Amino acid sequence: MGLSLQNLPGMSNSFGKIAYILLFAFAAHLLVLVIQRLCKWLVSQRSVHTHPKTLSIATLTRSFAVFCIYFWVTGFILQTLGVSLTAYLASASVIGLAVGFGSQGLVQDVVTGLTLVFSNLLDVGDMVEIGGQTGLIRSIGMRFVLLENSMGAEIFIPNRSITNVINYPKGYVRCLVDVPLPDGQDRTTLNALFESSMISFVDQFPGLFIYPPSIEEDISRSDGRKIVRLKFRIWPGRGGPLETTFKNMLLQKLREIGIDYSDWMISVYYEVERKKMRD
Repeated sequence: MGLSLQNLPGMSNSFGKIAYILLFAFAAHLLVLVIQRLCKWLVSQRSVHTHPKTLSIATLTRSFAVFCIYFWVTGFILQTLGVSLTAYLASASVIGLAVGFGSQGLVQDVVTGLTLVFSNLLDVGDMVEIGGQTGLIRSIGMRFVLLENSMGAEIFIPNRSITNVINYPKGYVRCLVDVPLPDGQDRTTLNALFESSMISFVDQFPGLFIYPPSIEEDISRSDGRKIVRLKFRIWPGRGGPLETTFKNMLLQKLREIGIDYSDWMISVYYEVERKKMRD
């Protein structure tokens, strides 16, 4: 902060000072844009997505760097205008900064953000539920965690409000629909029925799915009967239409080809697929 416009030649008049301040502020803002672009470019690289911790640290570092630049520029401008910087410089400490900005929550946000990243609780790209909000983590900053939900909306959650986190290891919930295979029924006809039902349902509820559904291999039960398993990978907490609309659609199509199943004969349940623990 030792540099002052008052010591620069040609800056003795007010117009010159204002012009130089505006130029300096523009240059600082341009630097911030460059940092944000670099971070955005890094996040877009496929190779980096295999290391979620790198993405998390990058977004947190970007937030910290932008804050520092604006904090320093503000102090420089105030010094140039002759404003006393005693209180401002004192706020450089974490506690002083929190008091200076009138928000003790700032300290909590910063500390919680660092804890979330370095304790492996959260990483960019994780599917999580925080405070009743479910979505993919797009960035972890000094003040907020940014989620993107199934509708594409952005949700900003203050770090200090994060108390309970539900993390979905595979990035989705697996919903399984088990249908008993009737004796003597042409399998080609059944496969066509299952595929058409799933396609119709996906078209009707596109916002439910993370990945396209699939038909699993036949499974033999302990009583010797076989079932076909339909696999859906969906957003957490959004399986209601599968339990009602899809199940009823499937029963109706089965009855149309002469298979009169009751509602209880088709099972709908959920599983969370596991992935290897992070190092």
